[in-house]
Amino acid sequence: MTSPDQLDAAFAALANPTRRAILAQLARGPATVNTLAEPYDMSLPAISKHIRVLETAGLVTRGRDAQFRPCTLNTGPLQAVASWTDQYRPIWEARFDAMDEILQSIKENPDE
Repeated sequence: MTSPDQLDAAFAALANPTRRAILAQLARGPATVNTLAEPYDMSLPAISKHIRVLETAGLVTRGRDAQFRPCTLNTGPLQAVASWTDQYRPIWEARFDAMDEILQSIKENPDE
């Protein structure tokens, strides 16, 4: 089971678009900090800071390959976020179904 602190850290890390983009890059495979920094107009220390936030949340791990420290995606915290949000899926679906019924009614009877 995921602790509330771990879930908070994952959501905080995911709140930033740069960090989400870094995770998307890492979903395609391991990458170095330099490779992760290429698409951005920011310094290496700024990218490293984003990576540290992702590491602290458990979303990224850094390995060691000779002089390189490739970053890899850790999906465990993402699975915890997905599990947490899935508990609310029946509520969302019921509300969307109700809204769909209302919109269908309006579409079928526009003068009412």
